Amino acid sequence: MQDPPSTKPRRLRELIDKQTLVLPGAFNALTAIQIERAGFRAVYISGAALAAARGLPDLGLLTMTEVLSDSATIANAVSIPALADVDTGFGTAINVMRTVREFEQAGIAGIQLEDQENPKKCGHLSGKRLVSSQEMVGTILAATEARRDKDFLIVARTDARGVEGLEAAVERAQAYVEAGADVIFPEALESAEEFRAFARQLAKQGAEVPLVANMTEFGKTPYLSVSEFEDLGYRLVLFPVTALRVTTKAVEQVLRDLANHASQRDLLGQMHTRQQLYELLQYEEYERRERSFRSTDDGTSHN
Repeated sequence: MQDPPSTKPRRLRELIDKQTLVLPGAFNALTAIQIERAGFRAVYISGAALAAARGLPDLGLLTMTEVLSDSATIANAVSIPALADVDTGFGTAINVMRTVREFEQAGIAGIQLEDQENPKKCGHLSGKRLVSSQEMVGTILAATEARRDKDFLIVARTDARGVEGLEAAVERAQAYVEAGADVIFPEALESAEEFRAFARQLAKQGAEVPLVANMTEFGKTPYLSVSEFEDLGYRLVLFPVTALRVTTKAVEQVLRDLANHASQRDLLGQMHTRQQLYELLQYEEYERRERSFRSTDDGTSHN
């Protein structure tokens, strides 16, 4: 008897077990396709990037419906598993239960929940406020109970380092593991020494779970390499807004040049050609499929 085909949640867990996994952030389906074609094994759906793509700051302004729609579009554009940032879960514990079920049904491999109060803020900004550890434990319990696929990943992020200190972040993480979190994400640690200390202290308490490092730009975390994070004990490394930041900067420059020169001729070398873009979007494959289902005059098909 053959084993059942591997689901995206199971594949994400298997990848984490085998290696330190790099997850670039996608802000739309086309970016996710490029991430997969570049050889990455999983994709991260950043809440900050989704908000920015809709012209909004990362302040928890998107609804569950909006994040779900964008996440499903991204996840189903690629064959690799996607981990989605759902901020605080869009409400209380019962809202979190619905969030889990909707994202699981939409083809997402797992979600990330954080312990901030609403309105939430970027994890690398000051002025954050946290819910109690007990409230976040309840959120995690609700999330783990709601999932139908036990491989669906529940990632618990704590923003305690910048509010209550590193020791409090470890204590919260321990409580979140005991509540059933599959992965722990300590946000905005400020040095390699802090990353090492967090991992070691959590392990000393018996909390042997994969850890996330967030390698965002212009924040509190120094620019460490993936291999450095791996040596420090981290199994997932996020680059959540890297592609978006590079894209918006490039678009700004292109529009400035277009305004100054009234022509795009000097920009052609910076573009994908028509053929390159068509290849990225599998244009010819879609046309081939259309032809294969088109009937001939005698009623037979091209299959």
